Amino acid sequence: MRIAVLFGGVGEEHPVSVKSAQEVARSLDPDAYEPLYIGITRAGRWRLCARPHAEWEQDESRPVTLSPDCGIHGLLVQDPDGYRPVPIDVVLPVLHGRFGEDGSVQGLLELSGIPYVGCDIPSSALCMDKSLAYLVARSAGIPTPTFWTVTADGHVDAARLTYPVFVKPARSGSSFGVSRVERADDLHDAVDAARQYDTKVLIEAAVTGREVGCAVLEDAAGLVVGEVDEIRLTHGFFRIHQEEAPEVRSENSAMVVPAGIPADARARVQQTARAVYRVLGCRGLARVDMFLTADGEVVLNEVNTFPGMTSYSRYPRMMAAAGLGLPEVLDRLVSFAMSATRR
Repeated sequence: MRIAVLFGGVGEEHPVSVKSAQEVARSLDPDAYEPLYIGITRAGRWRLCARPHAEWEQDESRPVTLSPDCGIHGLLVQDPDGYRPVPIDVVLPVLHGRFGEDGSVQGLLELSGIPYVGCDIPSSALCMDKSLAYLVARSAGIPTPTFWTVTADGHVDAARLTYPVFVKPARSGSSFGVSRVERADDLHDAVDAARQYDTKVLIEAAVTGREVGCAVLEDAAGLVVGEVDEIRLTHGFFRIHQEEAPEVRSENSAMVVPAGIPADARARVQQTARAVYRVLGCRGLARVDMFLTADGEVVLNEVNTFPGMTSYSRYPRMMAAAGLGLPEVLDRLVSFAMSATRR
């Protein structure tokens, strides 16, 4: 099966995507797949390269385009004599954040007619916008933080809020542009920091509770949930992908799998993850991040529609703890993508 692996991208999560693609490359069964690695540079140029690695943009590569023409059903690779069509069976978009998980790439893939792994256009766009995801989850009875949104030309009365609050871009990931604000005097600067990543800003009341997560995988048999994990902080808040050497250690956090919570709480977290996945219309996979309060309530934090697959990422760790290594996870995702397209 010829599989196109997309990685990189123009968003702030480019380096994380490259690391995820490296793990995917190590985990794809060479007897089952013929991988083609398509790196998207920070400038938005698409290149067919030998393999993902940190300096891949310096390697020899060829310009490539994913054709939106269903008749081509694949790539157009530039050769000396022009562009050559290369058919593709399935696409694995190992892209995170803006222009990866927000429905934009998914739209191109829909036009191409090529099966692809992961959430479709509506669910990708919905989950990427945390404020919209909260509204839909709330309508289904799923608890969310109290929140306010600030548009590009909007303002918020800092004196009316109860602190602490978290200020974050509404449509970004990996804690880029996120601030914890303890007093009204600091709110304006936090909003400006978030606007560096998105014109729409989300302000959330802090939730007191344990940070937990649950990996969800969809295959022909239904939903499979991974083991619940827990983020234990020494200080600050979780921002693993912005640290200098996350593969070695975190500056303020430890990921514990399985989470040190009672069995009934574990079951509620997994049940909530399934409910969030269904309510938001996810497909293929997602990582649902939540808070578990002292009274046992499970509160939605956010949903990642293509979570990190790096050596230190939460999703593969949770699945591995449930008995599914990354090679099997990838096999199931590809098989489901192919079967979903046939349906």
